[in-house]
Amino acid sequence: MLTLLFIVCMFTVFGKVISLALRGAWGLTKIVFSLVLLPITLIGMAFGGLITIALPALIIFGVLALLAEAY
Repeated sequence: MLTLLFIVCMFTVFGKVISLALRGAWGLTKIVFSLVLLPITLIGMAFGGLITIALPALIIFGVLALLAEAY
């Protein structure tokens, strides 16, 4: 009986820890994407001659950033 109680409590505790880790990883992923990956991709596209794709993408992400700030 104690073993069953221990297993239930263990899954409860580690489930909450895993949930917290996933929420933290999602936040970190958003930061890395918006501050590192997106600017490098847009600069690479501009230098590679894909300015016709990079400029509209920059405008779209800029508008989304302004809208996200308002909320």
